[in-house]
Parts: sequence; C-alpha cells; structure tokens
Amino acid sequence: MKKFAVFALVIGLLVVVCAPSFAWDAAKQKALGQDKNKMTWYILDYGKDSSGVPYAVSRKYYTNTTIKNETIELLMTKFSLSPEVAGSLYFTEYGYEYTPDGKQFAQTYVRHYDMLGNEIHGTVYDDSSEATKKNFIALSAVAGSTPAKAASYALGRSVSTSAPAAQKSTAAPKKTSSTVPAKRVVRAKKTGN
Repeated sequence: MKKFAVFALVIGLLVVVCAPSFAWDAAKQKALGQDKNKMTWYILDYGKDSSGVPYAVSRKYYTNTTIKNETIELLMTKFSLSPEVAGSLYFTEYGYEYTPDGKQFAQTYVRHYDMLGNEIHGTVYDDSSEATKKNFIALSAVAGSTPAKAASYALGRSVSTSAPAAQKSTAAPKKTSSTVPAKRVVRAKKTGN
C-alpha cells in the first residue's frame, strides 16, 4: 500500500510540473515566503500588458489546513461545488491591475486550482456586471501585502529594499532545517555503533 501511495505521489508531482497552468517565465517568479497565516506565496508574472496597464499575477499555496478547509467550505456554500471538487483545492491564483501612478490596484481575477492544475472555480472581474466590477483600493491600505509587493515589480520600480527581506526570511528557515536532519543522522550513527 505504501508503494502505491509513493507511486501516486510521484506521478502527481510529475503532472503538476508539466501542467500548462504552471508554465510561467521562471525569470519573473519571485518567492515571497509565508504570510502571517503560514500560507506560501509567489509572484508568477508581472509587467505591462499590450495596452500599457501594469499587472501582476500571484499564487497562494494552502500550507495552512485551517485556511484551506475554510476556503473549501466557502467554495461549497457560495458556489455550490461538490465536496469532492472543492476538496481538491491545492492553490489559488490572483490577478492584479495597477493604476499607472502605482497608488491603487484592483483584482482582475481569482482562480482556484487542484493539484493537477485544473481550474475548479474562478471569478473574473471585468466590469461586465455589478458582481464582477473591479474595485480599486489604495496600495497604502494594504502595505506589506502580496499586491503591494507585486506592485514594485509590475511598475518597474527598484525592489532592492523589499527583496533582501524576503530572501532573509526564506534563507533562515532553510539553514535551520538543513542543520536539524544532520544532527539526527549523527546521533543515529552514534547509537547504532
């Protein structure tokens, strides 16, 4: 049974790596680490569209099971998704549009995906109705959030002040986690002799 589970996991990871929804320009991807809810965030794409409008795309992985379960419940109650479909939630992508002066942003879409990169539900904000109208919010009101961090990239501003902080926050856990297994291996060898 364990062999089957490992095989299924390996196949799932291969599919995830090869899925088209994961095909973003690697040079633009920026790891933002975890937020206060221990959700892992990335900036996947940013720049200006063909009309010159600054944009960014971010992705949130559900590394906090409590938040994931709340989102699954929301998908079932608000959008009438079945428990099987909603329960397959793996990550969510957000599209952002910025005003040229960089003072405001609006969400352009929210899309929920399963582990294979299949969209399980999405909402596009395009002003076609009152329910899907884009609402612009001052970036100063969400300072430190993912849309605010992505704005620097989308607007082509220097990100040297925010990038080292993100790198430090992700570097420290890696260093700590790499030393812990090494100590365990050493102890195991000493007790085994």
